[in-house]
Amino acid sequence: MGHQADGPDRAHRRPEGVSDATVEALGKLSEALECVERARGHLYELHQLIGHADLMLDDAVEMFRSAGHPALAERIDRELLGRNVIAGRWTFQIVEDFDDGYYALFRELDRQARDELVEGRRHLYEAEMKERRRSRGVPGHEARPGTS
Repeated sequence: MGHQADGPDRAHRRPEGVSDATVEALGKLSEALECVERARGHLYELHQLIGHADLMLDDAVEMFRSAGHPALAERIDRELLGRNVIAGRWTFQIVEDFDDGYYALFRELDRQARDELVEGRRHLYEAEMKERRRSRGVPGHEARPGTS
């Protein structure tokens, strides 16, 4: 795809000789990484929600004790408060394992593919889709900021 005066900037134009199939494969890898990014957000959401719930148990335990239910309060305090959410792990450990393992490798491979195949450029598939779908010369359809 050649450079056009109102087209994408250099960072969003495919390098010479890169095939459609390569751009499509990189686009699919990027799309998969975006799904993993969303999943990571949900994992952090789980981490924060579980942590908040665990802290609320302090109040629940005290309220049960005050309401005359010491056995239930003691069981919640002993068995549930501070419990691992999966074997041997609190949620911060799950987040760390995910970040340092699967997530780090996924990002590394995405970067490697872009570096080796398209000089590190990102979102080429989307940039080319934008060029196909935008209406040149119509406000709100500019190729990039500062162009019309």
